[in-house]
Amino acid sequence: MDRDLAPDGATRLFPIVGDPIAHVRSPAGMSRAFAAAGRNALCVPAHVAAADFEAAMAGFAAQANVDGLLITMPHKFAGFAHCATASARSRFLRAVNLMRREPDGTWHGDMLDGLGFVAAAGARGGEPRGERALLVGAGGAGSAIALALIEAGVSSLAIHDVDAGRRDALVGALAARGGPPVTAGSADPSGFGFVANATSAGMAPGDPLPLDVSRLALGAFVACVETSSDASPLVLAARARGHRASTGADMFVAIRDMMVAFLLGTGAFARRGDDAGA
Repeated sequence: MDRDLAPDGATRLFPIVGDPIAHVRSPAGMSRAFAAAGRNALCVPAHVAAADFEAAMAGFAAQANVDGLLITMPHKFAGFAHCATASARSRFLRAVNLMRREPDGTWHGDMLDGLGFVAAAGARGGEPRGERALLVGAGGAGSAIALALIEAGVSSLAIHDVDAGRRDALVGALAARGGPPVTAGSADPSGFGFVANATSAGMAPGDPLPLDVSRLALGAFVACVETSSDASPLVLAARARGHRASTGADMFVAIRDMMVAFLLGTGAFARRGDDAGA
């Protein structure tokens, strides 16, 4: 462990909660970012199965040196239910990827996956504004990315998910919100200028990719959330065909400072009057 990250009795804890958890690469980077902000704080992995989430939340609430949580799959919707207050985007999605403990002991939530995803794509030359976009995956991260793509100005958005009910619920919620057309899509990316993957499909040996890269439109940009490797099989396949792409690692770089600011309640993520009850 880096000398400046060595914990002591005053260290504040920020667990990252998920199942599985062994693949996450953010704890070290978040801990260094806390240190750079002058805080004695560590981000630590917490492997919690869905069936044990409620018990884990009770434990975190009882642990006085836990100041916040990073929430990953499959707990983003379950985490929202524990928030007394949340950001507007989190309330719309009814999901969180971050929770911070407020002075009164309650949890305040936000969902920054979409902001980080769009920022990472932009840093790699993938500007969604004006593009026909395809999103694969309508879970917690996918829902946040869908909202962020709409707010980034895509001309239309098609959403594909193997769970048709989950896909249709997200399509309906976004369509009711207003804005560009939102429809059900497929794994065929032909005709789309911006293609986003919010699933882990294709990561296991022998698994098919989440979409047919051979049908990517000329010049299409591919963005992927997968963080277990520097570049997912989807990104590698897209780049091999000459497409620009952004990775889950790019997304973490883009979102890290935002997450630290939220968890510490500083800068743009200081408590605001428009945060409402969950």
